[in-house]
Amino acid sequence: MKAVIKEENIMKEGRVKDKVFVTTDVGGTFTDLVYLSEDPKTGRQQLKTAKSDTTPPNFEQGVLNVMDKAQVDAKQIDVMAHGTTVVINALTERKGAKTALITTQGFRDVLEIGRGNRPDFFNLNYQKPSAYVPRHLRFEINERVNYHGEVTQALELLPLANIIRELEDKGVEAVAICLLNAYKNPQHETLLSNAINALTDKLEVICSHQISREWREYERTSTTVLSAYVQPIASRYLSRLHHGLQEKDFSGQLYVMQSNCGVDTLKSAKQVPITMVESGPASGIWGAAELGKIINEPNIIALDIGGTTAKCALISDGEVKITSDYYIEKSHLSAGYPIMVPVVDLVEIGNGGGSIAWVDDFNKLHVGPQSAGAYPGPVAYGKGGTAPTTTDANLALGRINPEFFCGGELKADMASVQTSLEKIAAPMGISTQDVARGIVRIANNNMVNALKLVSVNRGHDPRDFTMVAFGGGGAMHAAALAAELGIKRLIIPATAAVFSAWGMMMSDIRRDRLLTYLSPWEHQTLVFINEQMAQLYQELSDEFISENFTSKDTRFQFFGRFRYENQEHSIEVPLPLILNESSIDQVRESFQQLYKQEYTYNLDNEIELVGLHLVGKADVGKVKLAKQQQSGRLIAETIKGEREVDFAEDGVHTSVIYDGDLLEPMMAFTGPAIIEQTGTTIVIHPDQTVFLDEYSNVIVELLKNKGGEHV
Repeated sequence: MKAVIKEENIMKEGRVKDKVFVTTDVGGTFTDLVYLSEDPKTGRQQLKTAKSDTTPPNFEQGVLNVMDKAQVDAKQIDVMAHGTTVVINALTERKGAKTALITTQGFRDVLEIGRGNRPDFFNLNYQKPSAYVPRHLRFEINERVNYHGEVTQALELLPLANIIRELEDKGVEAVAICLLNAYKNPQHETLLSNAINALTDKLEVICSHQISREWREYERTSTTVLSAYVQPIASRYLSRLHHGLQEKDFSGQLYVMQSNCGVDTLKSAKQVPITMVESGPASGIWGAAELGKIINEPNIIALDIGGTTAKCALISDGEVKITSDYYIEKSHLSAGYPIMVPVVDLVEIGNGGGSIAWVDDFNKLHVGPQSAGAYPGPVAYGKGGTAPTTTDANLALGRINPEFFCGGELKADMASVQTSLEKIAAPMGISTQDVARGIVRIANNNMVNALKLVSVNRGHDPRDFTMVAFGGGGAMHAAALAAELGIKRLIIPATAAVFSAWGMMMSDIRRDRLLTYLSPWEHQTLVFINEQMAQLYQELSDEFISENFTSKDTRFQFFGRFRYENQEHSIEVPLPLILNESSIDQVRESFQQLYKQEYTYNLDNEIELVGLHLVGKADVGKVKLAKQQQSGRLIAETIKGEREVDFAEDGVHTSVIYDGDLLEPMMAFTGPAIIEQTGTTIVIHPDQTVFLDEYSNVIVELLKNKGGEHV
């Protein structure tokens, strides 16, 4: 598909250090690009956005393609940030490197023992997820460090030479090292890693302490194994991308988006690629938080609907929650695989524009999680797809204009769409219109359930939040979802179709240091906790200094992980950089509030500290959002016409069609309406009002909820 390019001039608000910024985001279906530069003569910013097809398995080619189609000159780029699905794809598609595990004697089977958290509890035939490293590639070595970090048995390296020979004979590419209690004292892991590198240069070696300094033996081992599994493929991918950019004479600074809502250097990303596992969704969530700060909306439910999945997260008081309790492939049938790295706390489901509709043996209609992806894509693409998708249903209902499909670059194959819907309608004994309506309603219901998981299930009332929807499909469904949840305001960002790429422009370098540290929360323990915090701070500060970041460029924030004594799960509470006597009561009060919000009750038990979390950020000159200039265009000049649109539960209505690329700040109108932009379509239901703010974000006020009562 050709790129969809949008270019506009926007008024300068603050300087951008005379830099050219480019961000690219590789999704399951499309690769997105955002370009921003400042004209040194006029002081105006120039913004370009573009989309082109993702190109698996050579994902870097899609990045180079979208740059070509957006006519971006790599020589002029000062800062480039990149987000990718390479890591998560390698994991879910089992296309990583052949990996081995070396662990402490007696812990060879920890990956298969796992936890007793089987979700399908009453299934007598339940099978645990198979380990990424088979048993014949898991090796034990004699050593022991106790939970205090004291060496009780020295490391025995004598068997290592035989292990290395066996690994090379079996074609192993990567080795994960995870020794007992190495989170407390990594001495033996370091010695073992050095010994392996001295014996061979054919193996990528990853140690658990390089990734996580937290307890939980199973989770730490799983994380190390998965990081080693993707290390070679991620490293090769980033190297190919960098080489391809250099061939275009790119000489700027390349950053890689991380799962913690920050970017990091190419060198750092190559060393621990597992931190990129949710880089695309993280940048979108971070962009929503930053947009909220700009327009004074601190409480946000962020919704990202792409071609393959829908992701959502909750932003409270402008803060994005980061967790290390993250799983891939977790479902109602599988316990999944834990990854103990800082990841934005989100819920992801297999529902997007390319999600396939299908009928089970009982003639029950389902949508997803299977996706048509970029190839063959929805039936309307005309690339060989035969199963209808959510996008095809939206076309059949008149929500998407067949003549303006994919920004006008494609003409939708409506005959094939109709045929695909008939195949599903026939066995169900209903019309194709009812099938299309059912597909949209089921997809919406799936997304509502996901939105409740990040809000209601965590003690938050969605009616207290504003929804920010983005991605190619976000604006298509968001108005219905917000109405279902009683949300009063919906925001579709000006760059909604490429918002994850835009979010990278708002990101700093971010590094998280998490450390398990058990201590009673008492006055007499503060001195020891302060010592540990000072050590963490010094280590991360020195790391930034070694990379030429000054104290003016960096800032730090501590969090403590607390729990009630004799309980298991912890709550993260902000801490000052230095604790004092008043911190005891202040932290205890914050913990009680956060705990009650999460679990609805409090206990009389004392609290204890179980871990420290230091966040360090370094400024890389992120951009400032500029207000858009008005041309004086009238709202009537933006109207393209009218057509019949099926709004599912809200019925069929004659709707005004607006050219979204012509809409300007302060314009306003009322639904039913459709806003057609080059990268997305915005569906405005009856009685919903729309106005554009000074940044050209589309603000939708939901006057009525599902029951028809004013909210």
